[in-house]
Amino acid sequence: MCRALAARRISCMTKTIQPTNTSGFYLQSVISFAVSVGAVAVGIAYLPVSGWVRGFLAVGTLYVVTSAFTLAKCVRDRQELSEVHNRVDQARLDKLLTEHDPFKPNV
Repeated sequence: MCRALAARRISCMTKTIQPTNTSGFYLQSVISFAVSVGAVAVGIAYLPVSGWVRGFLAVGTLYVVTSAFTLAKCVRDRQELSEVHNRVDQARLDKLLTEHDPFKPNV
């Protein structure tokens, strides 16, 4: 009983804090993204160059934006994968701690 209680206390102390974004931060990020893409689009539209150059810059901008989204997704996926590995390792450690009997004689 005491071992189970001690293991429960240890597992309660080792829980990770899940970071959360506030709605204000999310709104700020969306507005910032919209303003930056809008500013680039207005800049491309008012450049004193031919349509081909504007088209090239627009396609280049779209490529940069989609690449940024892909990179952000890859970074997020890698972080989530490392959190899963940490949870599995923590579960193994918790199991070892609950099954360990320090008073059992070594044979």
